[in-house]
Amino acid sequence: MLGQKKPDTKSTDAMRPLDATADCPRAWLGSSLHVNGEITGTEDMLIDGLVEGVIHLDERRLTVGTTARLTADIDARDVVVYGYVKGNVHATGRIEIKKDGSVVGNLTTAQIMIEDGADFKGSIEIDRSAVKEPEQNVSARAAAASAAAGAAPKSI
Repeated sequence: MLGQKKPDTKSTDAMRPLDATADCPRAWLGSSLHVNGEITGTEDMLIDGLVEGVIHLDERRLTVGTTARLTADIDARDVVVYGYVKGNVHATGRIEIKKDGSVVGNLTTAQIMIEDGADFKGSIEIDRSAVKEPEQNVSARAAAASAAAGAAPKSI
């Protein structure tokens, strides 16, 4: 069909939160919202507004948008910072501070990525214990299963 334009797919992409995945529920705190207190949840979250307090996302991803200003301690699986965060950040997975992002506080994570142009003031502690435990449990179970297959059952 020559001469027909393709539908504009960029309009829906512009509304999609950064780092969004299709199969995960996500929450969004808009740029005009100000939260003072505690945020807890079990879904990925994009924050573009102001937050003062504590953010705890049970093993989920927090994305701090470009217009976000957080004065909060954060605990999540992954934290991606495009805006401003003042507070301690703990991530069992990965912390990313993007080009124009800024973090003032101490970071504890298994993996860290700070892009050129990002601002960071604080300390970094690499803690891989949360990542290694499941791997060790899997290999320990596999070794036990392998040993059990070749030995007679024992009572414990």
